[in-house]
Amino acid sequence: MNKFTAMDLSRYFNADRRNLPLKPGARPPWQDALATAAATMLAGDQTLWGIPFRLGPAEGQPCWIVLGAGSDRVDIDLPAGTLASYIVIVHFCNSSHDESVGRPRQLLLNAVMRPGEHLADYTLLYSDGSEHGQPIRRRFEINEPTIKWGQNAFVALPDSADRPVDPLGPHAAGQWGSNQTGIADTQGSRVPYWVYALPNPHPERPLAAIRLQATGADTLAIAGLTLFHGEEHPLRYHRLETVRVSLPAQETTDPAQIAASIDLGTIVRCYALPDFQPQAWLAALVKGWGEEPRPPAPASTLMLDVAAAPDATLTVGRHSVAMGDVYKNGQAHSAGGARIELLTPHKAWLHVTIMDDATGKPTPARVHFRSPDGRYFPPYGHRHQVNDNWFEDYGADLKLGSTQYAYVDGTFQIELPIGRCYAEVSKGFEYEAVRQEVDIQPGQRELTIRLQRRFDLRRQGWVTADTHVHFISPQTAWLEGQAEGLNVINLLASQWGDLFTNVGDLTGRLSGCSRDDTIVWVGSENRQHILGHMSLLGVKGAPIMPFCAGGPQESFFGDPMWMGLNEWADRCRQQDGVVVIPHFPNPYAEVAAEIILGKVDGVELREFYSPTLNNYNLLEWYRFLNLGYRVAAVGGTDKMSAGMPVGGVRTYAYLGDEDLSFDNWAKAVRAGHTFTTSGPIIDLRVEGKGMGDAIYLPAGGGTLEVQAEARSVAPFHIVQIVMNGKVVAEETAEAGTYEAHIAAKVKVDSSSWLAARCLSMHKLWHCWPVHMVAHTTPVYVNVDNRDQFNPSDATYMLTLLDGGLAWLDTLSIPASPERQQEITSFYHEAKRRLGQRLHAHTH
Repeated sequence: MNKFTAMDLSRYFNADRRNLPLKPGARPPWQDALATAAATMLAGDQTLWGIPFRLGPAEGQPCWIVLGAGSDRVDIDLPAGTLASYIVIVHFCNSSHDESVGRPRQLLLNAVMRPGEHLADYTLLYSDGSEHGQPIRRRFEINEPTIKWGQNAFVALPDSADRPVDPLGPHAAGQWGSNQTGIADTQGSRVPYWVYALPNPHPERPLAAIRLQATGADTLAIAGLTLFHGEEHPLRYHRLETVRVSLPAQETTDPAQIAASIDLGTIVRCYALPDFQPQAWLAALVKGWGEEPRPPAPASTLMLDVAAAPDATLTVGRHSVAMGDVYKNGQAHSAGGARIELLTPHKAWLHVTIMDDATGKPTPARVHFRSPDGRYFPPYGHRHQVNDNWFEDYGADLKLGSTQYAYVDGTFQIELPIGRCYAEVSKGFEYEAVRQEVDIQPGQRELTIRLQRRFDLRRQGWVTADTHVHFISPQTAWLEGQAEGLNVINLLASQWGDLFTNVGDLTGRLSGCSRDDTIVWVGSENRQHILGHMSLLGVKGAPIMPFCAGGPQESFFGDPMWMGLNEWADRCRQQDGVVVIPHFPNPYAEVAAEIILGKVDGVELREFYSPTLNNYNLLEWYRFLNLGYRVAAVGGTDKMSAGMPVGGVRTYAYLGDEDLSFDNWAKAVRAGHTFTTSGPIIDLRVEGKGMGDAIYLPAGGGTLEVQAEARSVAPFHIVQIVMNGKVVAEETAEAGTYEAHIAAKVKVDSSSWLAARCLSMHKLWHCWPVHMVAHTTPVYVNVDNRDQFNPSDATYMLTLLDGGLAWLDTLSIPASPERQQEITSFYHEAKRRLGQRLHAHTH
């Protein structure tokens, strides 16, 4: 049976949109401003909230039944034997006003001034002579078309239903921000009718007519009327649920192309999930760092997130099912063999605690929950669909590969399905990540998950830091740092064309959110797209501006070369800051000059993209080490989206007995007491000396006792000792190991450097996936008081400096001849110093 009967009211219409009096001497039905706005109202055949209506024409002919302005009653006759459970009416009323305070009737008031005012009675006349009346009250069953925000009707809906929108895009101009809600307003600039479903208390009795009678309090208009033959309220939806659609095997399809619709409801999302194998997931060797993205192949199974009335009909392709059967029985089948299953309809609202097993206290962490079918269930206050696009999500959410996470402070609330669920909890590199099955019971209100700390380097004098974080707020950085086991977070303001980020967070001192062994300092990343980038960490006082120079893609079109890296470095040092070259070495030109001139404290080694320990950024660092320049290894993420975890690559710095402070951390970095890591914990000792230390030998050198140790909560495969970039000792574990140690005697004939490094073949699914790697800053060995030097690397650096000068001389936009000469003078000074050393070693 058809669910709807749309009535043709044209023979009852008594007014058009021109706001003319209904009879001589009567006043116009509407306030003037309302009459103008009413011209935008819908006309013709329309489907509103899934219900068909036959509205009147837009102009030229009567289109409304107007009551209360000279016409007080209309009886709408119905065909014999008419049955209906609800009579759904499209109508509106005049704008309210208050003449007692002197407001003229011509003044349109958007505020509903008299809510609850009794404007009309709609009465159902039954064939047996009985009747049922329903009062029609302002802002209850009916409402004004032009209202202020927040004054929707209580039991009626505006004619336009909101529609879902993908927060990941594409986005129309100006819509990115609003699209992050996942909801799009379809009303636009036109004013709405109001859709009211009048319940029939006796749906089994045939109806003869519907009487519409005004009280005379104000004017109202009826534009359309449809009889509904379902069982429940057509405008009242069931809560959002997920259904699984299983199509016949020959109907494999792409979710992006499947035709899915529902009449009385909304399909919020249509998607497929990668196959989830719980036991393999639980047993994975690497936990807490995401899963490889696997785009779902076209399949016969897809998921629909649906909010619908119980009488809704869901149609997928050629298959249709009644949602009432799905809600009642948990599943339904179409005549063509499709099955629709209601997934996880029973849920529990839980208060969850992530407990540090050692302290017995809640601890911040990163969490992920999923159902047996693989759907992500976020804690309340976190996104269901994490947006990992650049500069589009600044919340405490994360997506690693295909796995979504939420950062929590140790306690949170979440709604989980009753029955089996799967939880993953991670906290940096020193805690064992947890993957476990949890069984949620009906009525359960509490859940505790315990984390065990396998290593505690903080007690041994080490602190962890991310040198390179963008966009998020200091408080969010603090929370994410706590959840990832970080002690220092360097949040960096910068410029991106005409976009400036985190500038409002610059204070020139420790951020006020710093506490509980995690400190945040907002510095800046100063950038030039050819010459190099430079992170200025812990700068005290005024920020060092400009952040960028020389035009796109870092600064804006036509920006001149106001300043070079040399001046940025000098000012940073003058203001007690730490100078770091981010994502070393690129952009790669003046970077070389600053290292040669001794103005760089550390280089950021993070690009562990391939399963090798001889990648580009390490080899370029080795060039400087082989030239005798002592620059610390630091780790930072360059976090610019929700696809990068804070501290996913981090710096460990040794403070010893010093308290945690930015100054003490800076001192450790300058001294080179550091290692960079994307997972493993590594240590190096050369004759008892640690990272950044120096050993002095007489002429002829000697043999040194070198020890390296690596540990990890996930397996790694190779540990090496390198001297001047060459492997001199190695331990391998083809199946992977969680701990390895090397003790070697290394012959050193000339000034050299020794470092330890390790590698895992396993990947971490950052937005730029990386392997698990750790690398120490070297221990430096000076033989016969001679500096280390490599002539071929010197020639290489001189070429880079010539390239930077060539760009400055030919393509850059000078700020002034004087500034340009000052900038180039630093290149010439670096060339002079390096050239002198090259001459001394070749003659």
